[in-house]
Amino acid sequence: MADIEALIFDVDGTLADTERDGHRVAFNRAFADAGLDWKWSVERYGALLAVTGGKERIRHYLDHYNQDFPRPEELDGFIAALHASKTDHYTRMLSEGLIPMRNGVKRLLQEARQAGMRMAIATTTTPANVSALLEHSLDLEAESWFEVIAAGDIVPSKKPAPDIYLWAIQQMGLQPEACVAFEDSHNGVQSASRASIKSILVTTNGYTTNDDFNGASLVIDQLGEPNQPFNVLSGKVGDFDYVDLAMLQNLHNRSHS
Repeated sequence: MADIEALIFDVDGTLADTERDGHRVAFNRAFADAGLDWKWSVERYGALLAVTGGKERIRHYLDHYNQDFPRPEELDGFIAALHASKTDHYTRMLSEGLIPMRNGVKRLLQEARQAGMRMAIATTTTPANVSALLEHSLDLEAESWFEVIAAGDIVPSKKPAPDIYLWAIQQMGLQPEACVAFEDSHNGVQSASRASIKSILVTTNGYTTNDDFNGASLVIDQLGEPNQPFNVLSGKVGDFDYVDLAMLQNLHNRSHS
């Protein structure tokens, strides 16, 4: 089996646990700034996460949970303005160091860099969100660690469509079988799988523990550290108890056997 040539990472929920105490809070602050009485609870936001993309999430909320709201004549502009305000709040929270990287993420990224492994990001979140998270929660130069950052509206269809992964792979000049995808949700797994990536590693979070991860090679609760092993929820890892490049190559071999 050929060696892994690239690692491709989702962002929200995968690199950092951003959803409940990051994006949700930022949405609520944007709503308050706009004089709206909307407030997304932890449970409501969990339901809205079935829809990928912040602007799409607002529209879905209006269509399914707040149908009595009098829609502005220029609805697209209204939604875009709310989303821009939310992004401002979110990036400010990041700059204050309120959203750390998940366990094991920084260690794995540093190991991959030292080994010369190519890395990319494939996410539905906006480029500004990605940049802020990497800069404030990882390293000031962390954006340069990734050869390709595929984010936001760069492709027409968001996850679970495969577009964002296909775009990233094409930009890197790779074949899907050369890549490992890191995800945290059903939609993310479907996106990577539909892009013909067979090596898909899932780290669950509080919102996605009960998702359907059909198509994933391995489902664990975190990447782990040498003294903080992960828990395996689905799949086989052999003798490994935290994710490093050797473990990923073993997983890659299993996924393509």
